[in-house]
Amino acid sequence: MFFTYLRRELRRRRKAALVVASGLALGIALVIVVNSVSSGMSQAQDKVLQSLYGLGTDMTVTKAAAAPKDGATGRPRFNFDAKDSDSDKEQSTDRVMVQGFQTLASTTVTKVAQQKGVDDTVGGLSLQVMKVSGQFTRGQFKQDQQQGGGAERGGSGGGSGQPQGRVEGGGANFDVNSYSVFGTDVTKQGLGPLTSSKITKGRSFKTSETDSKVAVADASYAKEKKLAVDDSVTVKGTKYKVIGIATPDSGDAAANLYLPLKQAQTLADTKNKVTTVYVKATDSQQIDAVKSTIQKNLSGTTVTTSADLADTVSGSLSTASNLASNVGKWLSIAVLVAAFLVAGLLTSSAVSRRVREFGTLKALGWKSGRVTRQVVGEAVVNGLMGGVLGIAVGLAGAYVVTAISPTLSAQLGSTGGQVGGGPGGGGFGGGMGRQAAGASGKTLDIALSAPVSATTIALAVGLAVAGGLIAGAFGGWRASRLRPADALRRVE
Repeated sequence: MFFTYLRRELRRRRKAALVVASGLALGIALVIVVNSVSSGMSQAQDKVLQSLYGLGTDMTVTKAAAAPKDGATGRPRFNFDAKDSDSDKEQSTDRVMVQGFQTLASTTVTKVAQQKGVDDTVGGLSLQVMKVSGQFTRGQFKQDQQQGGGAERGGSGGGSGQPQGRVEGGGANFDVNSYSVFGTDVTKQGLGPLTSSKITKGRSFKTSETDSKVAVADASYAKEKKLAVDDSVTVKGTKYKVIGIATPDSGDAAANLYLPLKQAQTLADTKNKVTTVYVKATDSQQIDAVKSTIQKNLSGTTVTTSADLADTVSGSLSTASNLASNVGKWLSIAVLVAAFLVAGLLTSSAVSRRVREFGTLKALGWKSGRVTRQVVGEAVVNGLMGGVLGIAVGLAGAYVVTAISPTLSAQLGSTGGQVGGGPGGGGFGGGMGRQAAGASGKTLDIALSAPVSATTIALAVGLAVAGGLIAGAFGGWRASRLRPADALRRVE
């Protein structure tokens, strides 16, 4: 009897049911779109952060660079021999500098690994290479012909006896080439910056190449320098064979060249030293606790998590993320509240127009509880229809966002420690020169998507049921107060 009456009433009042369902559908669709866009923002931000610390890395341990000693500038010095005998020869020199941080002993990697909550660690050495090459050119002395003629006419007493003239030409022409090098532990390639890139040509390091003269080049750097697999690059007089080309997944790379850690330590004369310890936690929900433990037990170090770095993301990605999480959230709540209230008022109004019907049913023996259940049942069905319609509209909206894929820019600014900056900087990801968070403020372009998860669909269904129950509560309360006498007063 309940379902028969329910089906008849919904069919008879299709317009009213459609109005209620449409109001709920609007609120539910907006919730789906906002949640899916917010999820897309999170994924986009993760792509930005992966370009810095690599997949699987939860935090890094570093030590801020020490201030230059008295009388030192902290800048590299280049000294060239400008003797006449060497002035026409090309001269060059490399300066390999630890970039961004004070070095840590390699034993720090083991100490961090022993802390509670740490699953795995690996050390890395971030370097900046500056190569200056060029030559001095001697100037040519040219005698002043007019003064020379005057001296001849004047005889020995007409001049000083010294040739008069000037030096023309000469000077120095030098080129400066700066690039970043990252020393990676080839025995643990599943952690650290290199994991955010894919080897698109050649191969990656072998675990046996701990001290081999081999290198992996970033794709952009290889294109710029016209490097290919099996070519060689020279760093501070040492030739390295290019065994692979790495293409970053997220639009940027950590370094121009990757070398085995021992080779990088040799180049920088930093034996058994690292600049960054990459850490993977056993439980991603306990990262803050692990961070506190490391800072407590390894004094003087700086522990930076992905959450710390995420706070520095700026650009249109940050603006859109704030809009989606703040304005979008409150807008969704406002629309839902309005939709629930409208649905409740419409249901209550519909009950008022059915006074004769419900009064007659009560006169026939229907109890107030049965009438209330009937009204609530109709409202819940309206809510479910609104949920189906809202899910369809929401999925369509999310699909449109994904299809358009608007491009958002993301920039990682400095926060005190100069995230990813140059020498003297600090921050997440080793401070490597080509990081997205560099002091130069390199910007990444990220395509936005709007993935819809099963949780979002479940939330939409829950809102549909809640909307129906709220509307049914309004109507049920109104119906429960009706009496058979109210129906008799409506009889003409």
